[in-house]
Amino acid sequence: MADHDDIASEIDALRAEIREHNRRYFELDEPTVSDAEFDELVRRLRALEEEHPDLITPDSPTQRVGGAVSATFAAVVHRVPMMSLDNAFDLKELNAWGARVERGLGRVSAAFVAELKIDGLAMSLRYEGGRLAHAATRGDGRVGEDVTANVATISVVPKRLPKGAPAVVEVRGEVYMPIAAFEALNARQAAAGEKLFANPRNSAAGSLRQKDPKITASRELAMWCYQPGEVVGGPAFTNHLETLEWLESLGFPVNPEIRRLDGLDEVYTFCQGWQERRHSLSYEIDGVVVKVDALSQRDELGATSKAPRWAIAYKFPPEERTTLLKDIMVSIGRTGRATPFAMLEPVFVGGSTVSLATLHNDDQVRVKDVRPGDTVIVRKAGDVIPEVVGPVLALRPEASAPWTFPTICNCPLHTPLVRLEGEADTRCVEPACPYQRDARIIHFASRGAMDIEGLGERTVYLLSDRNLVRDAGDIYALRREHFADIDGWGDVSSGNLLNAIEGSKTRLLPNLLVALGIKHLGPAAALAFANAFGSLDAIMNASREELGAVEGIGPIIAASVHHWFSEAANRAIVEKLRAAGVIFDRVERTSVAQTLLGKAIVVTGGLEGFSREEAEAAIKARGGKSPGSVSKKTYAVVVGADPGAAKFAKATELGVPVLDEAGFVALLESGALPG
Repeated sequence: MADHDDIASEIDALRAEIREHNRRYFELDEPTVSDAEFDELVRRLRALEEEHPDLITPDSPTQRVGGAVSATFAAVVHRVPMMSLDNAFDLKELNAWGARVERGLGRVSAAFVAELKIDGLAMSLRYEGGRLAHAATRGDGRVGEDVTANVATISVVPKRLPKGAPAVVEVRGEVYMPIAAFEALNARQAAAGEKLFANPRNSAAGSLRQKDPKITASRELAMWCYQPGEVVGGPAFTNHLETLEWLESLGFPVNPEIRRLDGLDEVYTFCQGWQERRHSLSYEIDGVVVKVDALSQRDELGATSKAPRWAIAYKFPPEERTTLLKDIMVSIGRTGRATPFAMLEPVFVGGSTVSLATLHNDDQVRVKDVRPGDTVIVRKAGDVIPEVVGPVLALRPEASAPWTFPTICNCPLHTPLVRLEGEADTRCVEPACPYQRDARIIHFASRGAMDIEGLGERTVYLLSDRNLVRDAGDIYALRREHFADIDGWGDVSSGNLLNAIEGSKTRLLPNLLVALGIKHLGPAAALAFANAFGSLDAIMNASREELGAVEGIGPIIAASVHHWFSEAANRAIVEKLRAAGVIFDRVERTSVAQTLLGKAIVVTGGLEGFSREEAEAAIKARGGKSPGSVSKKTYAVVVGADPGAAKFAKATELGVPVLDEAGFVALLESGALPG
């Protein structure tokens, strides 16, 4: 067991570290650790203090709120302290809080209100005589910063209240930066060659602390209000929902996703549901705030020196962590595209351990200015590929130097890497590059193409290194004896792979076309060609004009397909496939009219007549695509019950037509937009 003095030393070290992180987060808006890592430090300190209550001091970060007030802005004293919240990270901790609430109420049950926890900056708005008197940050909970001029630029914040409003109305809420505004801000930063912002929360905080309100106004901030503070001469309320309805009546923005729930089982279901749907919103959330609804019960429960006992924040698993960027490498894809990626000290984020993350291209590396040796912020949201958001500049080594994109491919041929004028990508222009060759074979065997189970990256590299496969056609020449002297490849494993290869010979023609890896040719265009021509030979021998005449096919795809089949090396691969017995004319004819050929239809929310899978299948059966996000290429967005706000907002921003379910049915039948 640790010595008491050792425990005291660890507690002192934790307090010092947490205070420094608080200073960077609240005062400088330059955190050096993620929220999750900060929470872990606080949990460790709280656990030690609970085990050793004699070591608790009044100035401990567990007993205080937030950080000190910046000298840049005038100080504002909060008449009613702005407290922080205790956290729960799982069902066990949520239930433990519920048990404490029940004990505090003398075993009387409570109803709860659940609100989305907005990832922004806590704000107090004070109105006197119906006019905005001042706006202040939370600060240390008792004294905040006067940011009135900046908050006045936020369009959703009322400047005057309706007639009959109380003499004094203070409202608490969260100022945030919508995702679209954040992306637009970073686009402007990139265009100007300036550093990118790490996330909307830091961007919002930095925008509020600008000396020039015009800069704040350009950042398009927004706010959700969640409770009144000091009110003089106002109405009496019995529960929290009544206060929110009153705030709405005064013109304050109140989040529409707030729900009253009768027990913690319902609360937990609400939390889990929003954890899964957190990216459907047009703003970022990092959890759910759970509050006792009855105001009389809140009074009975009271508060600690730091947080109310009647509320808790259920925090979602982290999607951002910090880790060491050990090196930046470059991978070569099947088309020669050179993509930089980060080799990281492994870190658990977004539900899995991440050791590699994309850096996209040369421009992104330079704009983000990430370097080997940096401590970086890594983000992984859901199924999205992990990416490096940016460096933690405060932790950058002194000898650090900018990373430069290589000019020579690292393959044995050492061919030049070229970036053509007007393109964002750098490419290896040598078709014989072994890296491109291996990537083409991997793509050929992938799930969306010939779907050869067992022929993944590792196996392709193994076979390539032994010169057993030089292109996709060589896959079908593999025999059991080729694996005889390879460690780990016995009769069973080699037999399974050879059976999978044999089974792939009967794949549909669209799959075969996709597998060939022709530039610009995706699944929708492959299906269109298959339906129009019926066989690979017919497509291979068609003129550019004939290819371009297929409905839904543009000149770029037609030219790319025609060029690919004109290359002798590619035709040689086709002949290998033919000799191996790969079927060239397997097309599943459909009686469904191809009304949506080449069109992208996004579905969001629940439909009465279709499940999500059925709606996507209906679109694809008619030759369309059903992507998960809205872009300027989207033909229409179908909106059902409880749609994703981010998709709806993006459609509105881009002017993409929005359809209800009846409009969707009409679109499936005719391919034309209503009206």
